[in-house]
Amino acid sequence: MEIEGKASLRVHNVRLIDGVGSEAVPDAVLAADADGLIAYAGPASHAPPAPPGGRTIDGRGGTLLPGFFDCHVHLGMSSDRSVVEEALMTEPVLRMLQTADRLRRTLDSGITSARDLGALPAGFRHAVATGLVQGPRLQVSVGIISHTGGHADTTLPGGMNLGLDFCELADDEHEVRKAARRMLRAGADVVKICTTGGMNSAGDDPDDEDLLEEEIAAVVDEARRHRGRAVAAHAQGRAGVLAAIRGGVRSVEHGFGIDDQGCELLGERGAFLVPTLATVFQPLDRSKLPPWAYEKKRRWNERAKENIAAAIARKVNIAAGTDAGISEHGRNLAELRYLVELGMSPMDAIRAATSNSARLLGVDDRLGALLPGMCADFVICAGDPLRDVGVLAEPENIVVVAQQGVVRKLTPPAADTGDRRSEPAPEAVVIAPAPSVASHHTEGTS
Repeated sequence: MEIEGKASLRVHNVRLIDGVGSEAVPDAVLAADADGLIAYAGPASHAPPAPPGGRTIDGRGGTLLPGFFDCHVHLGMSSDRSVVEEALMTEPVLRMLQTADRLRRTLDSGITSARDLGALPAGFRHAVATGLVQGPRLQVSVGIISHTGGHADTTLPGGMNLGLDFCELADDEHEVRKAARRMLRAGADVVKICTTGGMNSAGDDPDDEDLLEEEIAAVVDEARRHRGRAVAAHAQGRAGVLAAIRGGVRSVEHGFGIDDQGCELLGERGAFLVPTLATVFQPLDRSKLPPWAYEKKRRWNERAKENIAAAIARKVNIAAGTDAGISEHGRNLAELRYLVELGMSPMDAIRAATSNSARLLGVDDRLGALLPGMCADFVICAGDPLRDVGVLAEPENIVVVAQQGVVRKLTPPAADTGDRRSEPAPEAVVIAPAPSVASHHTEGTS
């Protein structure tokens, strides 16, 4: 998840939420050195003096937070077209450019790191790392593994197979090992498997079981043998959730049918739940869904909310993920609002999407918190998300995004019209020196 660009930077006049502490610092300063590493983050009263000629951001009373994570995205998939339309009707070059646009919009929404769990080639990870395109730091699974007739089987009800190159079918321990090896050969950082059916696959159901427990364990072993990589399991129904955890996966994706036993197993194994609530809170519109998908979502949505709320109450390890590509791209931080609606405090929801997500992805030694020695990946938000976490959901409220000190998004201050009847929302502005906004959109990309 390394990115080549780095820069020194100082931020002041902000409220600081560092991603690990229980309280915000009301008047804070963050200073990053020339390597884009945090040298200081804390109260302004204890901050070291600003070096002469250094770049400075006045946060104008906004909130400084760690760059956010989305641990379950599908950046290679459109959220406004079906998989069938995407596969059959979208020209490959256009699909690639649309993916680059989704990467940019995801970064602009405040997501500085993401884990893509299917349909994104590893080349995009390299393109972001070297500055060819701008987007979140990436970990990718490249593809998805399931059994014949399972969630990754792209055979349509009429018998036609879409032949999606990121979907792998495997039906015994030998085949799942080979499938995992093909994913690793293609550059996977994490192996994605299916232990249940799903909402958006026509031939199965969330309560259907997919890979067997011994097959899951075989994939986990294969990933371990290749530099200790993790395994993520699409698991919606109860039986598949339990099988995934017992098989040794690092994370349960969705987990809509999780119960007390599943929560206990998560705690025993040190595994994570990534509940992708954005898909559950989507408005249910019969006219926009095939009948089979509508019926599954109608049966599962409220059940999922109840089960995830119970898991939150039990304090299981939760990392944030949206299933963007199924849910909407570019509004990823709405997920925090849904976590809060189901019982999390705003601070815990922020930690779920920062330091806890960094732990899941194994990068908590350098990302996910604003502490000395960590990478200066951060956002500045207009408003106070501890009072209303929903302010993070609107991309226009994310006024600054930086990765390792390099500013990727900068919202200029509103024009002064002379009308002082109402105060504008806090906006961030670079005050010294003052490069153009355009320079921030290209910096570090060559």
